[in-house]
Amino acid sequence: MPVPASDNYYTDNEDLRWHLDHTIEWDKIVPLYEPGFKSEDGPANMAEAREFYSDILNQVGEFVANEIAPRAEALDATGNKLVEGQVVHPPELDEIFGQLEEMGMFGVNLPREFGGLNCPWALYFGIAEMIARADCGTMTHFSFYGGTAMALMMYAAKEGSFKVEDGVITECRWQEAIESMGAGQSWGAMVLTEPDAGSDLAAIRTRATKHEDGSWRLSGEKIYITSGHGQWQVVIARTDDPNAPQGLDGLSLFLVPRVIEREGEEVENVRVTKVEKKLGHNSSPTCSLLYEDSVGELIGEVGEGFKLMLLLMNNARVAVGFEGIGVCEQAYRMAVQFAGQRSSMGKLIKDHELMADMLQAMDTDLRGVRALAFEAVNHVELSQKLEMKLRYDPPASASERERMERDLKRHKRKARHLTPLVKFIASEKAVEFGRINMQVHGGMGYIKETGADRLLRDALVLPIYEGTSQIQCLMALKDHLGQAIKDPAGFLERSVRWRLAAQTSRGLVRALLLAKLELHKATETILRRIIAQKVRSELSEGSFVDKLGLLGRDFMRSWDAKKDFAHGLVHAERIGKMLCDVAIGRVLVRQAERYPERRQLAERYLKRMLPRVTALAMEIQGSVDLEDLVPSEPLAV
Repeated sequence: MPVPASDNYYTDNEDLRWHLDHTIEWDKIVPLYEPGFKSEDGPANMAEAREFYSDILNQVGEFVANEIAPRAEALDATGNKLVEGQVVHPPELDEIFGQLEEMGMFGVNLPREFGGLNCPWALYFGIAEMIARADCGTMTHFSFYGGTAMALMMYAAKEGSFKVEDGVITECRWQEAIESMGAGQSWGAMVLTEPDAGSDLAAIRTRATKHEDGSWRLSGEKIYITSGHGQWQVVIARTDDPNAPQGLDGLSLFLVPRVIEREGEEVENVRVTKVEKKLGHNSSPTCSLLYEDSVGELIGEVGEGFKLMLLLMNNARVAVGFEGIGVCEQAYRMAVQFAGQRSSMGKLIKDHELMADMLQAMDTDLRGVRALAFEAVNHVELSQKLEMKLRYDPPASASERERMERDLKRHKRKARHLTPLVKFIASEKAVEFGRINMQVHGGMGYIKETGADRLLRDALVLPIYEGTSQIQCLMALKDHLGQAIKDPAGFLERSVRWRLAAQTSRGLVRALLLAKLELHKATETILRRIIAQKVRSELSEGSFVDKLGLLGRDFMRSWDAKKDFAHGLVHAERIGKMLCDVAIGRVLVRQAERYPERRQLAERYLKRMLPRVTALAMEIQGSVDLEDLVPSEPLAV
């Protein structure tokens, strides 16, 4: 049997509630949503705002537990179908989304002026975890309502088609689409992948041609598009201009409605040609789309497509992280429940030492990943809201503006660092937890009636979509190495400082410093190999005078991440795991110093984390040279 039903997926989750009470920087975030608490329809003060947010989370938690979770197996069994060119949902999905529409949940993160509830992203991500815990595919489809609407708002802000007066939005391009999605009457889609262009967006071939009347027409095929039957499709394409640059700089972004009105009739502007049959996520439609001279609107400027798409993708990556946490939560609960009921060899499964250790590791990792995710939410939220505030409603005081600009820079840097880590570790842990849960169930886990198979099947796509785990690790590694290359003296100084501090520190702080040192040792190994290879490469070319200046300032500045970092890229996943562990350890130690109730969790995490980080560092230090990975002769095929 699946884990017994809960009455409320919010009130039964103590760790989730703790983070929403203690981790989120409400005192900084709420004033950016409720400036001066002047709105007649909004809260009058911070206490009222917090109470309002809590009421919403309670309402959603109860709804998810009682309406979504009981339908999860039926959603998985029925799936979505393509009938005469139209996507047909399982009836259970339409029932769920009809109720969510009545509750006003699609606009939870949209401004009040657009019919939304004006709630921070932190609430949205908390809701994401709860829905994903019940059914991951339902959460995926849900995200293309408010998520796409917020992306269009940010695009409007970026391009200047956005007006604010006295802290209130008065005008916004695509307002009709935004309000429609916020009301639950339509949804969007993020349209990137093509038959020959998956992670490599530079290979995209869908073309956009500008007509004399100023409109754009798109032609091409897109595949694996989640909720691709959505009305408001954010499509990346290559403009039909022979002078446009190749690669990512030649991409532009377009808003393409799936259905348009022509001569008084509604006609298909984009054709859905297929709904995929998948291993999991069966409640979420995955479509193939055909664009045949399809009418679209340019978003931003020509050539800004990749940069603008990253805005949407980065928020989506944090959302996928919370989806992964939701799957982990349910897998852990199922494993604990089964292990506490099933006897084997004279005692309950949970009382076998090996299983007890396994369950404790799940609990520790789950809470550690959630801590990292909510740390990221603070920085993502504040960076986006501060940027909007400074652009459209800056403070009159020059000193206050300067302070906000410094804060914006810091939050952007932190958000960039944490976003790929959250997406990577939460996705990978979801698969790991699904696998462990099935193992705890033994043979029963392989039987469909337990529900263990659905969790594992649903988890398997999380490390793939919205940027694979390998892409996230490569992004994190390049930033990590880039910072060290940019400031080698600072990098070495930190290493020395941590070594000295580790000798005099005790407890949690010492364990964290030792983990940081292992990460530094691994990084030093990679950097030595990178620099040695670059020196060899540079010495093989150029004049004698050029070679004399090799180790000068230009050498430290002229780096090609694709070519020069090759000796590091092979270790991207190892460094990615180390960065995640160190980041989680840092967050938990900081929490333990402030909140005594978090100390036991921090101690448990660091005890398990330090040997992992040390082993990964040893793998990197003892690894073979990159050249040894290339076969000396072609393999026979």
